[in-house]
Amino acid sequence: MTAEPDTTTDPDTSTGTGRTALVTGASGYIGGQVVPRLLDEGWTVRVLTRNRSSLDGRPWRGRVEVTEGDVSSATDMRKALSGVDAAWYLVHSMDDRPDFEERDRDAATTFSTAAREEGVGRIVYLGGLHPHDEVLSPHLASRVEVGRILLDSGVPTAVLQAAVVLGDGSASFDMLRYLTTRLPAMVAPKWLDNRIQPIAIDDVVTLLVGAGSLPADVNRAFDIGGPDVLTYREMISRFADATGQRRPVVVTVPVLTPRLASHWVGLVTPISAGLAKPLVGSLVHEVVTKERDIERHVDVPGGLTDFDTAVRSAMGDVPPDTAWRNLALTGAAVAASAIAGSLATRPDSRWYKALDKPSWQPPPIAFPIVWTALYADIAASSATVLTEMDGAGDRAGRNAYLKAFGTNLALNTAWSVVFWRVRRPWVAAAEAAVLTLSSADLARRAGGVNRTAGLALSPYAVWCGFATALSAAIARRNR
Repeated sequence: MTAEPDTTTDPDTSTGTGRTALVTGASGYIGGQVVPRLLDEGWTVRVLTRNRSSLDGRPWRGRVEVTEGDVSSATDMRKALSGVDAAWYLVHSMDDRPDFEERDRDAATTFSTAAREEGVGRIVYLGGLHPHDEVLSPHLASRVEVGRILLDSGVPTAVLQAAVVLGDGSASFDMLRYLTTRLPAMVAPKWLDNRIQPIAIDDVVTLLVGAGSLPADVNRAFDIGGPDVLTYREMISRFADATGQRRPVVVTVPVLTPRLASHWVGLVTPISAGLAKPLVGSLVHEVVTKERDIERHVDVPGGLTDFDTAVRSAMGDVPPDTAWRNLALTGAAVAASAIAGSLATRPDSRWYKALDKPSWQPPPIAFPIVWTALYADIAASSATVLTEMDGAGDRAGRNAYLKAFGTNLALNTAWSVVFWRVRRPWVAAAEAAVLTLSSADLARRAGGVNRTAGLALSPYAVWCGFATALSAAIARRNR
């Protein structure tokens, strides 16, 4: 939170309609598209951000007022909302911290109170489409609560409630995209057959901007959705068809919980498990519009966009996904290391059988089982990290990770050679210690890019630590 909001103003604001808009969340996906549309409609736009550098590179940056502040600060909100005709509240916690509900509640209360005190004429909020007769997931319930707080604020409010937003950069769309393009087959929860009414990003922005001009007596929630009602399974198939890909095989099971599913999504897509959890949680419910009243107030030129058109439009400028290429790279490297190590291993040799081994050494069958799982983990997690770096354009980070990855596999193979062929247990123990540090470093590097991938690599470092202890124990017993 900043102690004092810092505002800069674009000098050329004299050609607008005389109406001033405040947009919170302007650095986010939705807010970043609402801002230029408001400017095109003639509004003078002020944006609220915690750090103005988050707006660097935005093409509209020089056309807006920028106010630094925090939605949880009453002082910041009073200053940001001063002289504002309509305010777009487009912030919501999408993390896995346990206090997100309280944070969202307090921020919405602070914002709405300040809006009333400053005489703001309209609040517009984008919430989540939801059923009215079910226990909602925590994040969806929090979004509903925020909408109610704004509606009860005394300021005329329009709460637009949407399900999956179809557009490149939308987290829900990105999850759909990567699940479809990266997996030829998947095991999914049974609620993948719940009905969903997705909506194109252009239509969401049109309705959000139009809601800023609703009559003052309109204070209510509106359901918004596109013309197609589909199950998530059907969305996967239609996405594949619209982009010219092969349809994945989807098998549903009743035992995959939202938490487990979110960790799985976090591993196979660039969506973090923390972000995937609220996205997956919303799919537990059927989310279909029960009314379309907003369309009587706001015109959508050409009508609402159908699913296939929205997908093709969103994917038009998307760079190619490098996931399969990276998995082929890491898989080949790991396979080469595994083969080289196995060729060096001689568990049936007279030398090894004659060694005095500690009683806590696992049975021989445990080693191939554990190492097979760990090798698969190393390949999959590292491919995920490299793909996210590709998406971020982090070439230096990619090269550094590949260097650490290659060093780790070389150390992995070297242990087998030193222990089984050279037959130097003490040297092998020292080498295993270095491998443990390398494995921990690899997990750290992976976690800095994708938390789930970092956690997935942690057992590898733990097992290498165990191998160090075992090698040292064998060395001591056979001096």
